[in-house]
Amino acid sequence: MEEEQNIKFSELTQEIAAGNTSVNIEIYRLEGQQGWYLEVVDEHGNSTAWDEAFSTDAEALDEAKKTIATDGIQSFIGPEGGEKLEGWI
Repeated sequence: MEEEQNIKFSELTQEIAAGNTSVNIEIYRLEGQQGWYLEVVDEHGNSTAWDEAFSTDAEALDEAKKTIATDGIQSFIGPEGGEKLEGWI
């Protein structure tokens, strides 16, 4: 039987809005592990997750903010209802 691992969310987890659009920036790690994971969830429940862990939660937040500044918040917005559209899995 596998043990269920506890997830610890960073205090830096937050919602960021631009115009009429907002995303939730979720920064977390598994209890007992060192790396922080980054996931951005849009208003439709679509998720964008980074494969690699970050050394600190601040680095993860910086990466999310940098991506929003460079690519725009719309780069995280997927299809409503999670329908499969070209470019979205």
